[in-house]
Amino acid sequence: MNAGKPMKYFRLGLAILAMTGSALAHHSFAVYDHTRTLNLTGSVARWQWTNPHAYLDIDVKDAKGAVKRYVLEGTSINMMQRNGWRSNMIKHGDQIKVVFAPLLTGEPAGLLLEVTLANGEKKELPVPAINTFKRTPDQVQP
Repeated sequence: MNAGKPMKYFRLGLAILAMTGSALAHHSFAVYDHTRTLNLTGSVARWQWTNPHAYLDIDVKDAKGAVKRYVLEGTSINMMQRNGWRSNMIKHGDQIKVVFAPLLTGEPAGLLLEVTLANGEKKELPVPAINTFKRTPDQVQP
């Protein structure tokens, strides 16, 4: 029997385990509400174009003029670039409209699904299984 063969299979097994560990470490979309979406219009406070995900902070004024900040998570930069997104498409101070799946906890945050840019262009984010999020028309944050 070849003495190197068991070691080869052992190393292959370790490599497979290492890959599955990193795949399992990635979070799911279970923290977001799949039964409704919210639409907000506001001013960009911050656009973070970094790995592993993009983040958008948007300041939204309520009827009384009080400002509330929402933190919205995007998908991976790699996926966004493959779908035509660029880091300079959103700038601090831009007035934009967003559609997002809110957190189940009720905190002012969620998963970014679509953005209407300052120039009026609508851009959907390449969210895996995006069809599992039920779109509700013009559902604004209460």
